[in-house]
Amino acid sequence: MLHAGGGHAASHAELASQREAQLADFSLEQLSDIVVTSVSRQQGRLSSAPASVYVISGADIARSGATSIPEALRLAPNLQVALANAQEYAITARGFSSQLANKLLVLVDGRSVYSPLFSGVFWEALDVALPDVERIEVISGPGGTIWGTNAVNGVINIITRSAADTQAGLAVVHAGNRYAGVTVRQGKRLANGAFVRAYGKRDETGAAPGEAGEGGGVGRRQAGFRLDWEGADQTLSLSGDLHAGALRASGNETRTDFSGANLVARFDARLAGEAGLRLQAWIDQGRRAQAGAGKHALDTVDIEAQYATRLGGRHALTWGGGYRHQRDRFENGPILQFSPTRRTLAWSNLFAQDEFDITPALRATAGLRLEENSYTGMEVLPNLRLAWDHAPGAMLWAAASRTVRAPSRIDRDLRLVDPASNGARYLIAGGPDMQAETARVLELGYRAQPVPALSYAATLFYSHYDRLRTLELQPGGAVFRNLGHGRARGLELWASWQVMRGWRLAAGAVLQDIDTGVQAASTDASARAGLATNDPRSYWQLRSSHDFSGGLSGDLMLRRVARLPQPAVPGYHELDARLAWQARPGVELALTGRNLLHARHPEFGAAGMRQLAERSVFASASLRF
Repeated sequence: MLHAGGGHAASHAELASQREAQLADFSLEQLSDIVVTSVSRQQGRLSSAPASVYVISGADIARSGATSIPEALRLAPNLQVALANAQEYAITARGFSSQLANKLLVLVDGRSVYSPLFSGVFWEALDVALPDVERIEVISGPGGTIWGTNAVNGVINIITRSAADTQAGLAVVHAGNRYAGVTVRQGKRLANGAFVRAYGKRDETGAAPGEAGEGGGVGRRQAGFRLDWEGADQTLSLSGDLHAGALRASGNETRTDFSGANLVARFDARLAGEAGLRLQAWIDQGRRAQAGAGKHALDTVDIEAQYATRLGGRHALTWGGGYRHQRDRFENGPILQFSPTRRTLAWSNLFAQDEFDITPALRATAGLRLEENSYTGMEVLPNLRLAWDHAPGAMLWAAASRTVRAPSRIDRDLRLVDPASNGARYLIAGGPDMQAETARVLELGYRAQPVPALSYAATLFYSHYDRLRTLELQPGGAVFRNLGHGRARGLELWASWQVMRGWRLAAGAVLQDIDTGVQAASTDASARAGLATNDPRSYWQLRSSHDFSGGLSGDLMLRRVARLPQPAVPGYHELDARLAWQARPGVELALTGRNLLHARHPEFGAAGMRQLAERSVFASASLRF
């Protein structure tokens, strides 16, 4: 349940470099031994986790040539990732995709980055130094018992490496027809045995074509640090980041500036009897200003404690609680307005989860979270899971969960003014009686590694949703209410095959059916307002990672997304490729191509207004010193 760090700086840096450079030489036994923490808040093997979880390793990210978090998330076969505008994305698991997608919880080292403005993520503002990412754990399915409200359809936890693992100096530069950027990082071991690293990065994404003319670009600057210290029975981690950037449209008439800062402190202690204590606290400040729309400011303080122990040799018990306090302020523009303009939001929670052995091969996990929020009061989030290790390397699991999405500022406080009325009428308004959306989820999964060269996983899921948000037409405007319902059912599949030494194939697919409806009295206009879900019936990917002789490596990813129904977007195939050359130890040169099958294609949005994904090629160079 605690991070295992320490050791000599040089050896850590060397191992990290090898992991990034030689993914295709990893045996699948090593890959299946990957540790995950997002399923139970304790360290456990991926191969024994009773959940639909996919791990994107740091080596996967490096070999893909990804330059942003959304591009890295395309590697997860259980996520739907669609470019909507500039660096704005619609990213979801198990349906309900939109630019305001609100059922996926995203964390960076356990720090929530969702916005209470709309219960989603501003993807263009989320950034980390990708060479410092150890792994990204992607859970499709509910995570409310462990992580709270809004972890309805999935959890993404971006986990960065200990400073002890990043002691080598690093400089990465990339440039091409649409992308340019630089990242620098330096690590150091302090006299007291602690390790520290600092980094800085800058990225520019140029304007892309759009069906209504040239779309916008985005520029970002970010810097940060991490310090890690490990004693005999204690570890301490302290990290922080500063960032600023802008989404730019032609003429800057809709330019959006964003900035922020965060500081995270985490303390772990090993106690007697295999017990462990974790204390974590973080603060976050975010600012966002869109020309002609308004300004948003959010300040967050979060504290939590967690205790884990074993009882009687058969029970692994984890329990804890936390409190989050947010000050949310909006400076109204002429059209986009909130009433009240200021809100103080608070979340408090208590949770407990017990994993216990029924027989040597059969284990159960039962958990419950009680969480109170400022909008709907107390929410109850239970979870029950069973796992059966019916054969060596093979596990069958099942789960039943209930989770919720709490209302956001948009749901309750929005006022979208009719520009023709001089402020007298609104087009859309928040509903003062908006309640939490609920989901009851059943899952059945199977994970196996029949031989060392092959592993695979499959999950069947069924989700029933109540009180979904609708946009109800009424005299004078439209108001948000909870008159919707729906169900999602589907199958998630992925596999990895070590064809031979130095060559690995990975494939994944999702087949899904998302069906929503409304009560008889509803006059829902969500589809016309662009707020409704828009999901493909299927999407899949096939990846090849191959290490050649002479320090060359090649990576390909072919992906297919079926058509989107409303707004209609044609289905498409796309191919990404990367060729890298290890010129000498510590020096790598690479050429990356994206969207190689089409000069441009749409991925999301209404015809005539959407931005297009464009073919791009860029070169990169990395130097370790």
